Amino acid sequence: MADETIHDVLARALDAYTDLALLGEDVEDEWTYVTDLEAAWREHLTRLDDARGHEAASPAVAAAIDRAIAEIGRIEDPHRAIDWLSTFPQVVLAALGAPL
Repeated sequence: MADETIHDVLARALDAYTDLALLGEDVEDEWTYVTDLEAAWREHLTRLDDARGHEAASPAVAAAIDRAIAEIGRIEDPHRAIDWLSTFPQVVLAALGAPL
């Protein structure tokens, strides 16, 4: 099996982030905030993918991001999802050693 790349890890993270944003959109009063925040962080992570996606992802980094994905996958409350919309991308960036 080929080594995992940063692109592979970011693809999983972005898929999970989409689900998180969809849950946060359930709070009607926060819809614009949620969609703007999701778009901004998605753009940031996509730029990182464009710049470093070809690099190998260490197993430790992949495992850390997968644990964060599992954590946000347990979120059921839309308000808590909104809280994590800015936290989760920062966890991903920190795991990758990328600038926040």
